[in-house]
Amino acid sequence: MAGEPPAAAKQRRRSGEISVVEAGSLAAEAGLRPGDRILAVDGRPVQDQLDYRFRTAEEVVTLTVSHDGVEGAVEFEKPADEPLGIEFADDAFGGTTLCNNKCFFCFLKGLPKGLRKSLYVKDDDYRLSFLHGNFVTLTNLEEADWQRLGEQRLSPLNVSVHATDPALRREMLGNPRAPDIRGQLRRLARMGVSVQTQVVLCPGVNDGAALDETVGELLGHANVLGISVVPVGSSLEGEKRIKHPGIRACTTAEARAVVRQIRRWQKRACATRNGATVYPSDEFYLTAGARIPSANLYDGFSQWENGVGMTRTLMDDWGRARRRIRAGRYGPPVLRHVTIATGALIAPTLRRLAAEAADLLDIRIDVIAIHNTLFGERVNVAGLLPGSDFAEQLASARGLARSERLFLPRASLDYFGRRFLDDLRSEELSATLRCPLTFAYTLSEVIEWVTVEGGGTPAPRPLRSNGRSWAVASC
Repeated sequence: MAGEPPAAAKQRRRSGEISVVEAGSLAAEAGLRPGDRILAVDGRPVQDQLDYRFRTAEEVVTLTVSHDGVEGAVEFEKPADEPLGIEFADDAFGGTTLCNNKCFFCFLKGLPKGLRKSLYVKDDDYRLSFLHGNFVTLTNLEEADWQRLGEQRLSPLNVSVHATDPALRREMLGNPRAPDIRGQLRRLARMGVSVQTQVVLCPGVNDGAALDETVGELLGHANVLGISVVPVGSSLEGEKRIKHPGIRACTTAEARAVVRQIRRWQKRACATRNGATVYPSDEFYLTAGARIPSANLYDGFSQWENGVGMTRTLMDDWGRARRRIRAGRYGPPVLRHVTIATGALIAPTLRRLAAEAADLLDIRIDVIAIHNTLFGERVNVAGLLPGSDFAEQLASARGLARSERLFLPRASLDYFGRRFLDDLRSEELSATLRCPLTFAYTLSEVIEWVTVEGGGTPAPRPLRSNGRSWAVASC
């Protein structure tokens, strides 16, 4: 195409490109290979992975495939819904839909330079919401998108609401044309599409009475499965650029007020629904010094990736491991001194749990809080720590030189487990620190390493990040 930007031309050439063909799959038996491109299914063009999945669910499927520029047809006969064994280089073949809003609290506005390229993509694509759990605002949907949502029943979607009052929501989104989210939720309900919702809470903007209005109205929609309330996040760089009074951290008193407010809504929801439905993120509980709720108030941890219930799963994981230790189900320790480094927010809780584990196993477990110098002290979760902060702060940490193994949070790496936010590779950090390095999700994984006979490797855990779409561009 004349005048087509190089990036767009590259995207078009890779559209529908196969990245993986599963060994022994139907696609492998048919001779499909990575690098081939899927152009159509049953003669109909496919615009993304959703089209591919939807149209290949039939018993008889014909793919139009391009191999080295030569087109051909491949027919499959199979049980309905059996996958062909294909993965794609990009989920959205024609490119990702970008956000058309100008939220004053957008975290991407404050990202410093030098991070993974994919982190700067301001997506608002309902396809990535369905495939990977990304939150979207639904402000850029065209009628063809609505028709497709109904046809393919893309459920559930993750939707950023922030406020149900139309004027307040438009103010927060910086978009005077943003549709009324309440009408959009009703339309999704008629299509049979459920949603998980989130409210990014900005002090003095959408808290207090506005939050009550938002939660109350969302609970009135039967297709709203859950409502997470998360604190606004901003880097030091972002605060300098944005200069909005709503960009600040909640105080301890404000966090306690949010926890109390949502507890009242949880009681109402439990009385009228099959669960609590509305959840403060862990940061509110930890900032408030409040008791972490039991697992049954998280309704299956459907918004775990949004920072809702991570602390409870950490605590319950340790409870199960503690019972196993006391029952003698772990072997004797093979490591006597290990170190765990994590974000400053969860470090006190993890330090308490690790102390119990160390006493029961008669070993030493040091827990080091890593402070975020890239984004600033307000950003204190493990998942947003850059590799440079681990490298610099652990290089001078007391006792690390005598530690037999260092454990870091798996959430600080991309989906593939290769890079930190600042593109530092995990093997580069290990070489810098000169200490054996392992990434873990839970304390029980640390205990498995400490007690496995001969220092062998425990069974690998499944990936739990929804960030695959954020990582593809840098891999």
